[in-house]
Amino acid sequence: MKQRPLTRSLSAWNLAFLGGLAVAMVAAAQAHWPQWRGPGAQGHSSAKNIPLHWSESSNIVWKTEIPGRGWSSPVMEGDEIWVTTAIETPAKPEDAERRLKTNTGDQPLTLLEQVELRAVCVNRSTGRLVGNHLLMIEKEPQWVHKQNSFASGTPVIEKGRLYAHFGAFGTACLDIRSGSVLWENRELKVQHENGPGSSAVLHKDLLIFHMDGSDAQFVAALDKNTGKLAWKTSRSGKLNDNPQLKKSYGTPLLVAINGQTQLISPGANWVYSYDPLTGTELWKLSYEVLGFSTSAMPVFADGVLYMTTGFMRPEVLAVKIPNSGEAEVLWRYNKGAPTIPSLLLVGQELYFINDSGGMLTCLDAASGREHYRERLGGHHNAAPGFADGKIWIHNREGVTHVLQPGKTYSLLAKNELNPELKATPAFTDGAIIMRTEKHLYRLGTSRN
Repeated sequence: MKQRPLTRSLSAWNLAFLGGLAVAMVAAAQAHWPQWRGPGAQGHSSAKNIPLHWSESSNIVWKTEIPGRGWSSPVMEGDEIWVTTAIETPAKPEDAERRLKTNTGDQPLTLLEQVELRAVCVNRSTGRLVGNHLLMIEKEPQWVHKQNSFASGTPVIEKGRLYAHFGAFGTACLDIRSGSVLWENRELKVQHENGPGSSAVLHKDLLIFHMDGSDAQFVAALDKNTGKLAWKTSRSGKLNDNPQLKKSYGTPLLVAINGQTQLISPGANWVYSYDPLTGTELWKLSYEVLGFSTSAMPVFADGVLYMTTGFMRPEVLAVKIPNSGEAEVLWRYNKGAPTIPSLLLVGQELYFINDSGGMLTCLDAASGREHYRERLGGHHNAAPGFADGKIWIHNREGVTHVLQPGKTYSLLAKNELNPELKATPAFTDGAIIMRTEKHLYRLGTSRN
């Protein structure tokens, strides 16, 4: 009899512990953002209870300075948030002058003696910097546009490993438990002209990425366990004779068509489909307009791809993806098409915002018919997102517009942070993880 109260107490304690454990497990499960644009790479999140309003003085759970410079977006698993960054050592004036003579473009450049490429980890609950790992050092790296960085490609996180792709500078795999570099591959080279910009994607045992430079254009896959080259496929579409019009900065998208996985791969002048296991080209489609330096990632639903053609004469295309045979353009739209910010599909509405001026457009996805256009202003690099039933659009000046999805424009909130913002934020229950020029923010109301 004397033990009965103790038994009840233990039972209550066990229930409380299990309940707390369940809550923690749910929270950890929600803290899952493994790649650029999140699970599925479409910019959608199941996160709930995200704050509608914030500023530099409100709803900031923590703000952590990130060493170096980079515009890769945060990825997240459990209580760990990862970004890549670059520690830059400027070139001596005489070396910079020598190397500038080899520049074939006319853009403002960043020239370095060397760059350290690193992976940085921040604790999701506390904001404490808990990891800063050297992945590789590049001596006299090729130039990078001042609006770009040496660490702009977003890494991929999976099962205790971080895969970081830096374009022509190389690719590395980090064991995030031990902090050791498991492998690196530095054999694939192109001249980016403006620096690397593409992110990699994982498919089964392969890490796949674009390498579209002014001198060579191809898609490649590495064995994710060893870093060895699994396949490499050159672009087959005819390109403009001007090398500057051959480069591109797109990220591939994996889609399923009638049970077959296709790797959708936008490049200069063409969009391609490959078998992701072998690199075999399945089909390609000409934009029918000059398009290059494509950075925007396509979106996909119900067998239709929505994409932009890139710089020069940007258009939005709706492309019917074939199981076999030829792809078909269903419609085109050429007003305010973006070249850098990716598209967002929510229900039957397609949303996009152009780079300069911030013109937001909403189209009917099936027909391409315009629902509305609204000028939000600012310059835009980050991809818009959909989370907690709302659309989140971020500009370089640090302003985020929060919208209600639908066929009419409905602004719910407008929030401002002071620093420059180019990276695409990540979402988790109760919070947005946002990278600015020098800091990583957790915007929310709780550390849970």
